[in-house]
Amino acid sequence: MRGDILMAPSLGYDIVKGGRSLMKMPMKIETEMFAPCGMNCMVCYKHCYTKKTKQPCGGCMVESKGKPEHCRKCKIKDCVQSKGLKYCYDCSDFPCKLIKNLERSYNKRYSESLIENSRIVMQKGIPHLMEAHIQKYACPECGGIISLHDKVCTECGKERK
Repeated sequence: MRGDILMAPSLGYDIVKGGRSLMKMPMKIETEMFAPCGMNCMVCYKHCYTKKTKQPCGGCMVESKGKPEHCRKCKIKDCVQSKGLKYCYDCSDFPCKLIKNLERSYNKRYSESLIENSRIVMQKGIPHLMEAHIQKYACPECGGIISLHDKVCTECGKERK
């Protein structure tokens, strides 16, 4: 840590503690930031540094500290770990009932397809998904990250549609 800046080297940016963030959309996604279910953790409200989140989450498969209860008790994460898999798409049951239920919720609430994200990563890799998500979730004005869940930019704080 230097001064009032928390370093997040594996994520590719610094986060200013107690003040304005320096959380810009990175040019690539680290593998720990792609959740087993197909969620890009970079655009999750718990990762994005906004008024609601003072300490960003390090991804679904990283420690549970600071995560909401539903993330700590995730049945999908538990299932993947119990089967010794990294991603749901590696399972012969993909997409299973758990994924289909989450998919319906994400389609309806956020217009996002976790199954499609998984298929993109399975066929073309995480960098390809990140290219699409830079277009979709990078703030056009300041380059911050627009949270998928609350549509708020990490940098300028503006709500996006």
